[in-house]
Order: sequence, then structure tokens, then C-alpha cells
Amino acid sequence: MNALAGRAAQAVTSIRVRLAVALFVALLPVLLIGAAQSFFAFRAENDARRQSLELAAGHSATLARARIEAAGVLLQTLGPGSVGLECAQRLADVRARLSGYANLIRFDSRGRVACAAATTPFDTQRGARAWFQALRNGDSIVVASAPGAAYANEPAVLAAVRAGTPDRFDGAMAAVLTLTNLKLETASRFMPNGAEVALADSNGAIFAATDPKAFEAVSARWRQEAAKDGSALWSGRDQDRRDRTYSAAPLVEDDVFVVLSAPAPGLVSWASLSPISRGLLPILAYVLVLAAVLLVTEREVVRWIVYLQRVAAIYARGRFTVRPLQAERAPPEIRELANTLDAMAGAIVTRDASLMDSLAEKDALMREIHHRVKNNLQIITSLLNMQQRALADPAAKAAMNDTRQRITALAQIYRALYQGPDLKRVDLRPFLEELTAQLLANDMTTSPLVRTEVHADPLVIDPDRLAPIALFAVEAITNAQKHAFGPNGGKLEVGFHVRGEEAELSISDDGPGAAESLGGGVGRTLMTAFARQLRGKVTFESHEPRGLTVRLIFPTPQVVDAAA
Repeated sequence: MNALAGRAAQAVTSIRVRLAVALFVALLPVLLIGAAQSFFAFRAENDARRQSLELAAGHSATLARARIEAAGVLLQTLGPGSVGLECAQRLADVRARLSGYANLIRFDSRGRVACAAATTPFDTQRGARAWFQALRNGDSIVVASAPGAAYANEPAVLAAVRAGTPDRFDGAMAAVLTLTNLKLETASRFMPNGAEVALADSNGAIFAATDPKAFEAVSARWRQEAAKDGSALWSGRDQDRRDRTYSAAPLVEDDVFVVLSAPAPGLVSWASLSPISRGLLPILAYVLVLAAVLLVTEREVVRWIVYLQRVAAIYARGRFTVRPLQAERAPPEIRELANTLDAMAGAIVTRDASLMDSLAEKDALMREIHHRVKNNLQIITSLLNMQQRALADPAAKAAMNDTRQRITALAQIYRALYQGPDLKRVDLRPFLEELTAQLLANDMTTSPLVRTEVHADPLVIDPDRLAPIALFAVEAITNAQKHAFGPNGGKLEVGFHVRGEEAELSISDDGPGAAESLGGGVGRTLMTAFARQLRGKVTFESHEPRGLTVRLIFPTPQVVDAAA
């Protein structure tokens, strides 16, 4: 888990991530400015669209009002005095000559149809209708938002003028005008795509529309604003719950209004397409610039850094012969860094060669020193041997022989050092075998009759610990030679075993000697001193019926080094 967390942290803090973050922050103001410009452009576009819709409503109302006023003039011209007996025929002729009228109708004072240019729906309550009563009460012209009957097969409005004198009501002349006749067309260049047009009464109720579903059911909240300011603009939902924008303008005073309905700006609508495209372009440019910079940086910088990192990892494993040849295609800075890395590897190789030469020279010198020390110790041994033969006192000869044996052990250490592969370490097992043979060979009177067995575990040890072990073995073997072996010889066993944290050196014989035979002599004192030097202990064990084992137990050298 720690390794995974470390790799994750390294990935997060890598040069790629840091560079990407830096570029993101550096280019962020450009993105914010582009987004702000797109937002303000969208608002300006939306305001312009709403204003266009409002102007379209006023323009449509103006055209429709002019059309109704023209119809009023026509109806006044076709008053009762000018129609004559052939009323229906004349109205039909006028309707045929003047396009734009669905029907022309003459009503009497009770609301009954006197004559008409086309078929007129039957309505028994026409005389009581609000628009007819308004004419009866003195209004000169009325646009009927709710005429009470369908006077055309398409959305239409009924315009009527009073017939008679101010003191006498003789009925009305009416013209039926469709929305198309009123020039309320949705395909006008003033209209946005998807626009619908309708007529609403003073209460806000829609009574004629190109598409009734495109308008709110009944709402008069905009009527006061339209009557006051000449137009009104608001947003709402149609009968299908779709967002739309509405605009209204009065057609006939405060009684009839022209209402336009257009779809509200959506994600892909004509009004928002341009602002959104202006907003997407900075984002797209931001993404492209960020990707381009990251790509160029990856190919021109990061991949060369990764390449040099791999070369450095190879150098870390000691392979300095590898050269960064691929860096020749890299930018000058990377190429210079690669050359520096190559020069550093060459310098390391040269220095390693020099160090190896110095080390080889040092090893040769140390081996020569060990050889000379061994030779000097052998010279001393030879001198002691000559001096021993010149002595007549047996005690003096024995003391001289013990000294010679100790010096022989030290010489054997130096011989093992300069002949071995390591100048600082000696394998204890072959050393004990050779030392035992050397000590017994020096006593020509007993060695042929002494059988030796050496059982040693392998252990590489330094000279500082080998010296007391060797001298301990010399004292123990010398003691066996003196007290255990007679003219018939005997058996000598040398054992060395490593048991975990402790190592044990044991030297056993089968002679008649016992532990008390050592007394308090120099040999026992030296063995105790050597054991203390190794931070170990020495024991002497007698065996029945014959035999003595001298045992040295001390901490294993590797364990001692670890503790230190």
C-alpha cells in the first residue's frame, strides 16, 4: 500500500501534471474572457430578438389597423343609401373586385341579415350581442372579438360600422376579414422562425389565431402595458408547455390586440446559435491550444527527460558504457544535458579505473606486507628453534617450544591472508585444518602416532577475531601434546560449530589427563584471556575413563557486528 501511495504521489507531482496545471492556469483568463464575451453577446442577441418581436407586433398591428380602417371606409361607402334593391348582388360584386374580404353583410336594426355577399351563419341572438349593442349605442365602428358565430372557415375578425343617423339606428354594415386579409402573416421578414399570430379581446382571450396551441389560454396581464406603451413583451409557456416569447400591440383602441408568439431561444435556436458558437469557439481554441502545447512539450521536452532518466537509471546500475545517442535529435538544451551526462559517465569510468588500479596496487602491497610479516615470523621461529636445540634444560626447551608454536600460529594467519581471495577475511574451516596439521608436524616424535579429526563449520572471520581463536587452539593442542599423548600416541579431535548467535570451538583428546592437570599455568591463563578477548567463556570437561575437552564458546562474529 505504501508503494502504491508513493507511486500515486509521484504521478500527481510529475512534470507532466505540473506543466498541464501551469498551462491550464495560464490560458484560463483567455477562456474566461471568451466566456464573458459570449454571455454578453447572447444577452445582446436575445434583447435584439425580443425587440424585433416587439417591433413585429407593432408593425402587424399597424398594417391590420390600416386594413380595418380601409374596411370601415368601404362599409361606410356601402351604406344603406348606396346599396339599393340589388343588395346581395352589389355586395358580391364589391367582394369580387376587392380581394381580402371573406364576406360583406348588411344587418337590419334587429340584427337580421338583410343581404350578404356570401353565406352568413344563422344567429338568433345577434341583436343582443355586445358588438351589435355597441353600434346601437352610438359607436361608429366596432371590431367584434366574439361575434357569436363563425363567419369564416379560418381565423377571422368581424368589422362593423353603424348604419343610419346619430338619432336613428338602421342596422350595420359588416366585413369579415381573415388574419391573412389583415396582413397578419407569419412568413414576414419581421417575424422570427416559428412565429404565430393571433387576435385577443380586451380581456386577453384569444379569439383568432394561426395556431391556438402556441398561445396562453387566457391572460390579460400584458393588456395594460400594451394599451399604455403601445406594445408589450413577456415570456411564458404555450398550451404544450413549451417556452415561448410573446409580444402584443393594440389593434382597435383597447378592445382588440395583435399578439405574436415565437419559440424561446433554445440551445440550437437561431437566436442562440451565434452566441453559443461564439462561446464554443474560445473553449475549443482553449482546448486545442492546451492540447497542442502539451503535445509539443511532451515530444520536445518530457520524452527527452524520460529518456535521460532511463539512461541515468542504467548508469546507476553500473553500466557506464551506454551512451545517450538518441539525444542527438533533441533540442539543444536537452542535447547539452545529455552530453554532460555522457561526460559524467566517462569521468566515472575513468575514476573507477583509477580506483581499481589503486585498489589492485593496495591489495598487492598488503599481500606483500602480509608475506613479509609471515616470513619475519618464520625467521623468528627458526631462530627460536635453533635456540631450543642449544638448550640443555628441559623446562627451558618446553617454554621455548610453546613460544615457537604461538608464533607459528600467527605466521599461519598472515599466510592465510595473503594467499586468500580477501585480504580482510579468512575462512576458519581450512585454517583450523592447516593449523592443526602444522602444530602436530612440528613435533616429529608424536605426530606420526596421533590421529586427528577436524570437523568445522564454514565461517569467514576477520584477523582481529582469528588471532585469539588461533592462539587458543595452539594452547589447547599443545596441552594435549604434553599431557595426553604418550609413546603410543592417541586421538585428537578439533571441532568448530556455529549455533545461531553462538559459535563453539572444542578440542578433545583421549589421554589420561584431567582438568586439574592444567593447574594454574601459563596455558590456562592464556586460554582464559583469549576467551575474555572474544567476549566468551572457556570450560574444561573431563571424560571417563580417559579424555579431556577444552571448550571455547563465544558470540558469532556476524551477530557481534550487527549488534555493534
